[in-house]
Amino acid sequence: MSIKKYNACFLGCESEYEDADIVIFGAPFDSTTSFRPGTRFASKVMRSESFGVETYSLYQDKDLEDINVFDGGDLELIFGDPAIALDQIEEFASEVLSDNKMPFLIGGEHLVTLGTVRAVAKKYENLHIIHFDAHADLRADYLGQELSHACVMRRCWEIIGDNKIFQFGIRSGERQEFTWGKDHVYTNKFNLDHLDEVIDKLKDVPVYITIDLDILDPSIFPGTGTPEAGGIDFNTLLGGILKFTKLNNIVGMDINELSPSYDTSGVSTAVACKVLREMLLVK
Repeated sequence: MSIKKYNACFLGCESEYEDADIVIFGAPFDSTTSFRPGTRFASKVMRSESFGVETYSLYQDKDLEDINVFDGGDLELIFGDPAIALDQIEEFASEVLSDNKMPFLIGGEHLVTLGTVRAVAKKYENLHIIHFDAHADLRADYLGQELSHACVMRRCWEIIGDNKIFQFGIRSGERQEFTWGKDHVYTNKFNLDHLDEVIDKLKDVPVYITIDLDILDPSIFPGTGTPEAGGIDFNTLLGGILKFTKLNNIVGMDINELSPSYDTSGVSTAVACKVLREMLLVK
């Protein structure tokens, strides 16, 4: 597979593939969305709207123009078959990793994370995951389907094992998810408390970071398929992201679950673009 640069790059992500340390790519897939579909359009809309955001981060005193990021565009994923779509994502992420570059996935629904995690876990032993989300995503299945965005963290657990997934901001899920989760994952409900302790613990191990943007309160981020009242605000999320600078071995990242059509003001997309910029700069 030959990786080519996307013509309409995300702002500041214009390096050549050979020079890049980070490769961003879109996974426009939302076939297992359990409520409102539309996340398949997120990456394309984010690219076009990214020019409303500066490349420079005042928060970090860093600039996207000072780092090497390649935009590989959107994968051409099959609709309606999550197993094949995940294989396609895994294949692309594996090629990026084989070239010693870090994959940064833009969803899409949260299930797409599984494809990248599969690839990253094959390269890095002792992989750990930091997971920001409103939803636990720990169901064994959703309406009989094991490959669902409601099950993505359960599927990741099957790959990396006990006590390696650290969840924050969780405020929704079935009772069974939390009962099961007590013995298998770390869950910090409602907020980002204790993130510092987790980061200290994971400082030197390989870490994959996945951010479901519905961790934000829908008053701040209404453009998502499964909004949940009671979320954190933007500054709290930003504070959490900035703490990732203390991690010495971030090996993959993603953001997901922006559904632009549910916020015609464009505010949710602007928030997603700013989150992406800050995450790229903490690496």
